[in-house]
Amino acid sequence: MAKTVNQQLIADRLQISRATVSRCFTNHPGINPETRGKVFRLAAALGYTHMETRTGKGRQKTTESRFGILICTDVDDYINTDYQSPGENLIAGVSDYAQLNDVTLEIHYTDPCHSSLTDSSYTKVDALRQRSWDGALLVYPFPKTIVDELNLLIPVVSLVEQYSGTPVNCVDVDHHRGISAIIGHLSQHGHQRIGFLTHDYGVDAHWALRRHSAYVEEMTRLGLAIDPANVLNVRPSERYSVADTYARALERTRYGVTAWVCAADHQAYGLISYFNEHGIKIPADVSVTGFDGIEPPDGSPQLTTVSIPYYEIGQIGCRRLQDLASKRFGSAQHTMLDCALREGTTVGPIV
Repeated sequence: MAKTVNQQLIADRLQISRATVSRCFTNHPGINPETRGKVFRLAAALGYTHMETRTGKGRQKTTESRFGILICTDVDDYINTDYQSPGENLIAGVSDYAQLNDVTLEIHYTDPCHSSLTDSSYTKVDALRQRSWDGALLVYPFPKTIVDELNLLIPVVSLVEQYSGTPVNCVDVDHHRGISAIIGHLSQHGHQRIGFLTHDYGVDAHWALRRHSAYVEEMTRLGLAIDPANVLNVRPSERYSVADTYARALERTRYGVTAWVCAADHQAYGLISYFNEHGIKIPADVSVTGFDGIEPPDGSPQLTTVSIPYYEIGQIGCRRLQDLASKRFGSAQHTMLDCALREGTTVGPIV
């Protein structure tokens, strides 16, 4: 018999106290933002409906904004992953802003395969059907059709994903600056044959394409040759499974690639694990870099990567959405935050 989804179940799954979970939902100021992000993430995945409301003694009640957070991902993959979720830090930033600025939040997961608001993962969201949200924050890539439909209904702010078509407000990281730092770091270590790798997510991951564009620009600027065979999962005609992607990267490494620029940290950690299983040593045989700044999984090396300020992106995104709620038809804005190279142990020199 399935367990009833309640705060105790959430507490048990996260190995924290029931009181801590309760304080997360009442937006207690003493709760760590990362803990709050983990609680909200799991609650939404388990189908526990909650509204996060700002509370505070000695303050008069004001008109609150009601925002939805839509997370477009496969729930099982999101919850069971071995890697830290960037979404947690985004939600932590959003939550902290909401706690201080009279904003209520409601979080839902949606299926990446659903391309219309009439599909089940959207129709089950009562607040969306009833148009009772003042706006929505989008986490992870959504089908363009969904973004266009949502943007016609309510103000929308996308976090770390830019879209073509209907103008959509976005708070993002400076992908170009981050990849430039990575390529420059590899070049300083003598690398010239540098490959680029990403995963196929089933929807257009514009963030990965922007990082690839930055890779092409910086490689060209430095006079480094780009071999199309060393670019994996970017072209629409060449989409591979994760296993096939790593196998092709192994083959290209044996053909002379000395470093791989992965579009995200979880891709890099997966590639490192695959290489280790096939006798390729990091960084003695090949260097690997990422882009995110998540904590390494147990037993993994400290990755050379770019740290994205997810917490700040969440805060700024929520603030922008609150502005849009009062001025719906203001011009769409793209805000790009700086990022920093974080050196690890996965890049070595060419001997």
